[in-house]
Amino acid sequence: MHERFHYKTLEEVKEKCRELSVDLPFAENTSALAAALDIKGFHIPNRLGIAPMEGADSTKEGKPSEYTERRYVREAIGGSGIIWYEAISLVEEGRSSQTQLLINEENLDAFKRMNEKVKEAGVKANGYEPLLIMQSNHSGRYSNPGNKPHPLIAQRNAYLETFRSADDSCIVSDDYLRRTEESFGESALLAKKAGFDAVDIKCCHGYLFQEVAAAYDRKGEYGGSYENRTRLLKNSIRAAKAYEDKDFFVTARIGIYDGYPKDSRGWGQDAEGRLDLTEPKRLMSELWNEFSLPLCNITMGNPYATTHVTRPFDSGKYPPDEHPFQGLSRMVHGVEEIKKTVPEMIVYGSAPTYLREFADLYAAGAVERGMADGFLFGRMAFADPDFANEIVKNGRIDPKRVCLTCGKCGDLIRAHKPTGCVIRDNATFMPFYKEWLEEKKNLPSNFRG
Repeated sequence: MHERFHYKTLEEVKEKCRELSVDLPFAENTSALAAALDIKGFHIPNRLGIAPMEGADSTKEGKPSEYTERRYVREAIGGSGIIWYEAISLVEEGRSSQTQLLINEENLDAFKRMNEKVKEAGVKANGYEPLLIMQSNHSGRYSNPGNKPHPLIAQRNAYLETFRSADDSCIVSDDYLRRTEESFGESALLAKKAGFDAVDIKCCHGYLFQEVAAAYDRKGEYGGSYENRTRLLKNSIRAAKAYEDKDFFVTARIGIYDGYPKDSRGWGQDAEGRLDLTEPKRLMSELWNEFSLPLCNITMGNPYATTHVTRPFDSGKYPPDEHPFQGLSRMVHGVEEIKKTVPEMIVYGSAPTYLREFADLYAAGAVERGMADGFLFGRMAFADPDFANEIVKNGRIDPKRVCLTCGKCGDLIRAHKPTGCVIRDNATFMPFYKEWLEEKKNLPSNFRG
């Protein structure tokens, strides 16, 4: 079922959709993406944003490096209304690598200087500051402090442990999760001091918060019942909201479907492993009704285990058992279900990049149909940080600069190396990729990060 992208015209794409009986929204033009909107008092000049994409390029202390600053300055110049920063760890043991950003009091000034440069670059290039969102994260099962695997898990999962081993000693205590709530609350204050406009309490992609949400077999305060499994996220949001004011707010990136096999039931799945958005929709309603969360980004999957669900690809670590268009349809209609559930909330979609030069019409179509209020582009921003200005000013994205979904940037992230587009930014990132090719010769064939 899987195939590489080979379509030359939009009509060819539509014909394949008809063959697969999938519904992908396509607009006639991209004008819907050029429309402004307001979020919590912030004026956003367009419906385009940068998705959180780890750059694996911090200093060993977790400070932004020259590569980090380069990436975000380029994105600000590129014109996106929102820059949703990559996963930033709050504690050393929760870092995904020794090259993942870490925010604390010691690193605060470095983040502040970077954000000042990013906002200045946006104003100089486009006349406005992009909205900057800090994504707070704990890597959980995928923690690698000191570049050594040290999984911190909610419960055992045989499927996930085929890719990364863990045992009962890795299960975090309820006391640890309560301290994590405090850390995520404090992250809001750190984000505010660092010059971010908002903080994201991340709950997606198989990291700690997402795993707790699916901890059906866990005992104690954070497992079993829906109320227990969502406690970590809700309490962390509640703690973060203490720092909200007219210039700063709390948001979240929420995964609504893990895509795990039946015997390893994930979040957003029924007992048979099928897509079931009952609980994710309930959660989103509560995030609006209890916390008045103004903005959410909706995503799916686990990049370490179900990469094709998270971001459909041309080539990757394994051949999926579905066509990428089927994955895109599941994603966008999942976003639509959330938007219908919380129509008052600003909801951004994810993962349009597989469609290459047609990704802009797809995102515009989703906005036109009310399926989403805007879209975040991830891999596309690595390949072409100017994509937003191309769409807004020229009407269409540049087909000669689009991401080819080859997966090489993902390889660099998992290799804990400075990350960007190996194809479009070859001089900068090909040397790191060649290093990775040598290193992976000594890794198991099923290694996924």
